[in-house]
Amino acid sequence: MRSPSLVWYVSYGSNMSSARLDCYLRGGRPPGGSRVHPGARDPRPPERSVPVHLPGRLFFAGESRQWGGGGIAFYDHRTPGGTAARGHLVSVGQFADIAAQEMHRAPVEADPLETLLALPLEGGRHRVGPGLYETLLDVGSLEGAPMLTFTCPHGAHAVPHTRPSPAYVETLGRGLREAHGWDDDQIADYLADRVGSGTARSWGP
Repeated sequence: MRSPSLVWYVSYGSNMSSARLDCYLRGGRPPGGSRVHPGARDPRPPERSVPVHLPGRLFFAGESRQWGGGGIAFYDHRTPGGTAARGHLVSVGQFADIAAQEMHRAPVEADPLETLLALPLEGGRHRVGPGLYETLLDVGSLEGAPMLTFTCPHGAHAVPHTRPSPAYVETLGRGLREAHGWDDDQIADYLADRVGSGTARSWGP
């Protein structure tokens, strides 16, 4: 049985951007967003952030309440492809608080997700609840700490895909630049393959 004090929160969406993740840690509203987040119980920034490449496919579905409509990013580890991501080394409590806010809940003491993280994940996958970001995936380990992300319970082929809003795409682009050092062309190619052509290039430094 493992009981980690630190985990890698692996983001493949808007939380690759440090400024966006900071709204989940210290509280606030991200640029282009509509919701104000309360922040985590522990507001400190991640101890480290590193670029990550995941097997599997990024896709967009549903309708975002934060970004003025448009699709939301999800990760399907069972569909062939590659997904650029970013690992943030955070405490178990911070991970639980980020997950809670993704599901429009306020962080609370003794979050059940913290207890779950002390147990092995069956098959590397555990459905914490019915929500869009309540399926927890163990995607590996780094330096002895587990690498975890959350996504929807269904795969990429189970739902219609929806195009994300410009504000969301802009935040994704900035996160990709921060995490991987990509230039505008690399970002545009990656997002166009997953979002569609005509993606605006507004994620500059």
